[in-house]
Amino acid sequence: MSELYLFDTYERQVRQFQPLEAGKVGLYCCGPTVYNYAHIGNLRTYIFEDLLYRALKMNGYEVNFVMNITDVGHLTSDADSGEDKMEVGSKRTGMTAWQMADFYTQAFQKDLKRLNINFPDTWCRATDHIKEQIEFIEDLEKKGFTYQTSDGIYFDSRKLSSYGQLARLDIEGLMAGARVDNERQHVTDFALWKFSPADEQRQMEWPSPWGTGFPGWHIECSAMSAKYLGDYFDIHCGGEDHIPIHHTNEIAQTEASRGTRLANFWMHGYFLQLDNAKMSKSAVFLTLDRLIEKGIDPGVYRYFCLTAHYRTQMSFTWSSLEANGVALKRLYQAAYDWGAPGTLLDEYMARFNACINDDLNLPRALAVTWDLIRSNEEPSAKKATILAFDQIFGLDIANYQPQVVEIPADIQKLAEARAVARKEKNWPLSDELRDTALAAGYIIEDTREGWQIKKQ
Repeated sequence: MSELYLFDTYERQVRQFQPLEAGKVGLYCCGPTVYNYAHIGNLRTYIFEDLLYRALKMNGYEVNFVMNITDVGHLTSDADSGEDKMEVGSKRTGMTAWQMADFYTQAFQKDLKRLNINFPDTWCRATDHIKEQIEFIEDLEKKGFTYQTSDGIYFDSRKLSSYGQLARLDIEGLMAGARVDNERQHVTDFALWKFSPADEQRQMEWPSPWGTGFPGWHIECSAMSAKYLGDYFDIHCGGEDHIPIHHTNEIAQTEASRGTRLANFWMHGYFLQLDNAKMSKSAVFLTLDRLIEKGIDPGVYRYFCLTAHYRTQMSFTWSSLEANGVALKRLYQAAYDWGAPGTLLDEYMARFNACINDDLNLPRALAVTWDLIRSNEEPSAKKATILAFDQIFGLDIANYQPQVVEIPADIQKLAEARAVARKEKNWPLSDELRDTALAAGYIIEDTREGWQIKKQ
């Protein structure tokens, strides 16, 4: 098998993946902030991460997969101001923040199941790891990287010379003329711990050495990933929007406290766009439930996401989704018609694996798949090979069953008459009978096993 190469955002290049410990991989993926449903743009990132997980398994690695649940500390402004999104969501839904966190966590996990996305080995909630976050902040304080304001404890980004390397931030440009709207000393400083407002009773707050409050958004991932994967692990994933702030700040905290950049590889899935606008909860907002209401199977959306590389922004249209649904049905039907699986086709497996190991090039892997479908190889071998491909695709090809359609007696008689015409080499009559069936909404197809009728 070819070597695995992945794009590392930190190094800004595709480089060969080599695990820190032979045969094992530590993988951390930033999970949802559970104040609302995930939209399909969010879910595209989780599909990418699932493809990465499957590719690592394909290469024989034992993967320790960790994902967080942000249920406190993510404020409505990236400038560490505004309300906690959980408190805002609680007011919107009428649920307590705790009830809402459970509700939307379960909704998110339901979406993952419907998209055939593997669950992590470890789910870690921010609210279950307050102790670890406080200890991490205490260590940063001892090492001189923090300062206190009236509203919290902040990380002093100017004390870390490498701050912003992940996003290639122009720190001096950001500083010039920047308006710092609270007591932060620099525009790139960020909250580690926020104090509860004196005139407000928060639903989620905890005692700390600095006062009652709650952790900042970024500290949770540094603390929890270190707990479950160590101070330096193999791969950290998230969406492209995490690069300039959330992941930049995770790295800064960990460099200051532990002396590492947290992960050897930083990988990011790119946005889904609708009408050239980023899909987000504040603008365009389509959920998986909405697709299902429109009659679109979740597997069709997964297939749709396979058609673009994870590092390219992808445009969503209903027509493109429907076209991919037709393609997926053709793939399912072809594999179903091949019958029982036989022996793998080594040439196609090698081509497919090379595509996957070339930074998860799923569009090229799909091209190999369609080459296989159109080939003259033995059907049983094609079936075995495409089922092996599906260990990456995750389309559940093995369990596909065509919809049972009752064929009217008159259409059945047309097909039988056409079979006789073909046997007698009466091609004009054969074509006429086929066209008559087609006009009625039925397709007569010829296979190696004989003819069959399908509903259009």
